[in-house]
Amino acid sequence: MLKRYNMQKMNVAKPIQLLTIFLLFEVSVFGQYDSDDFEDEYEREVDSEYPSIFHQIPHVEYNIPYATIPVECAKECFCPPTFPVSMYCDHRKLLTIPNIPAHIQHLYLQHNEIEAVPLESFVNATALREIDLSHNKIKSHKIDNGVFAKFAHLRQLHLHHNELEEIPFPLPRSLERLILGFNQISKSHSKALEGLMHLTMLDLCNNCLEDSQLKGIGFSSMRNLMQINLCNNKLESMLPDLPPSIMYLSLENNSISFIPDNYFHNLPNLTALRMSHNNLQEIPYNAFIFSNLLELNLGHNKLKQIFYIPRSLQHLYLEDNEIEVMNVTLMCPTIDPLNLSHLTYIRVDQNKLTAPISTYAFFCFPHVRSIYYGEQKISKDQQTQLRTPVFRRFLTPEEYEEAEDVHEEQDENHDHESRGSDNDNYLDPYFY
Repeated sequence: MLKRYNMQKMNVAKPIQLLTIFLLFEVSVFGQYDSDDFEDEYEREVDSEYPSIFHQIPHVEYNIPYATIPVECAKECFCPPTFPVSMYCDHRKLLTIPNIPAHIQHLYLQHNEIEAVPLESFVNATALREIDLSHNKIKSHKIDNGVFAKFAHLRQLHLHHNELEEIPFPLPRSLERLILGFNQISKSHSKALEGLMHLTMLDLCNNCLEDSQLKGIGFSSMRNLMQINLCNNKLESMLPDLPPSIMYLSLENNSISFIPDNYFHNLPNLTALRMSHNNLQEIPYNAFIFSNLLELNLGHNKLKQIFYIPRSLQHLYLEDNEIEVMNVTLMCPTIDPLNLSHLTYIRVDQNKLTAPISTYAFFCFPHVRSIYYGEQKISKDQQTQLRTPVFRRFLTPEEYEEAEDVHEEQDENHDHESRGSDNDNYLDPYFY
């Protein structure tokens, strides 16, 4: 019996021994693939695809191979390893522009003390697509001739909040956005904007431009131009010869007193028109009859008569004018049940209204949610408030909350508005 038991024990031990030997063999085989030879091969493969700097950064996903992009960067600036085509030199109290490496596409130099734009800083920079030199002290005569024109791929040029006296010239034909607001521009070369076929947005707000400086500019040739900001200048007339591509037009805080007949008929894509703080006394009755406007701001003028309201319009601002009666028949001569007006908000405070708008208006404008009457002017020194300072149709709780926010915002804007202020609400070039 004992002999049989020992034989069985030996038979069980043999498979265990075999299994142990097999596992040891597997470990040794696996160890071969963990050897230095395999590591060297793997490392060589990675090194050939990505710069060595990436191996020092944990948890980086290499979605884009940067094999051909050097990691060179100006010592005064920062080039993110994950986006090495950008160079950040902003808020560093720089007095001069450092040398820009050839591979840089996005250059950020805003909020410094830079006074000049020399060619030598951009000798190697041939790939630039965006330059931000805003919030510096650059003067026009300190921009080297042709320094911007050499960038054949430049899309955006930000020069707002500087000390420029004229529009830079020449500029590259590739430009799409040109931001020149908050300077001292009072003149421009007759060909300053010539050939900018790709330009979509031009911001010249808060400068010293007069009509004569803009007459020679061929806006009509800019067939892709969608937004023009010319608020806070010295204009006395509407811009001539605008292209039909225009969608946003900002002319607040000028001295414009007259809108020619049919002026907007050639602007079928105009979506927002802002002309508050001008000297308008009259709007041609059919000025917007063929319009696709969504927002119309004519506040702080000298209007006495209402005009035709296009069916597309949603927000109408007429505060601080001389209107005594809101003649609904003029605003809406016919009612088309299949093509109703989209007007939702009207602001008419600081006029000379003695009674609310006729209830007939709600047949013409069935979507009106709010009419802000506020205080009305009886004389120069006296004001009165209508019995209903704010009209609201029955709203859902969500609509009511939204309308309340709109009114609070309008009240704040009215309280803090000041002619020519840097905080004037114009079409923000960074928003559109």
